[in-house]
Amino acid sequence: MYTGLLHSHSYMTYLVLLGLLISFISALIGLFGKRIFSDGDRKIALLGLIPAHLQWVIGLILYFVSPRGASNFSGAAMGDSISRLYILEHPLTMVIAVVLITIGYSRAKRMVGTDKGFKSIAIFYGIGLLLILIRIPWVSWPGN
Repeated sequence: MYTGLLHSHSYMTYLVLLGLLISFISALIGLFGKRIFSDGDRKIALLGLIPAHLQWVIGLILYFVSPRGASNFSGAAMGDSISRLYILEHPLTMVIAVVLITIGYSRAKRMVGTDKGFKSIAIFYGIGLLLILIRIPWVSWPGN
């Protein structure tokens, strides 16, 4: 079970990054194109939201079944940068990123028919994408 969760969490990252990138670029195009945020644009934003939430759920389960997760939490582990990354930095940053992405989507869906929905998606998804990119554990990225 652990190995399957670890692989799905690792490879799901590609879908999360792709979905967020598509949503972010689409929001920037709409924002700078002075378009009105439509229901279709809201659905494009779901390409970033849904994989991010699914990834968060898999990550949450993995945090509690992984030997690198909650079971490794100790003062000594905080002194090791790799252990601290898996125990604290990565999970906390990802929770913040998913919360920001959710806030951006929630705000934007109420702005259908205005030009402000793109701004909400661009800002919140952009910050969420940046947080995800800076806290991916690149040391264990598939292929490394």
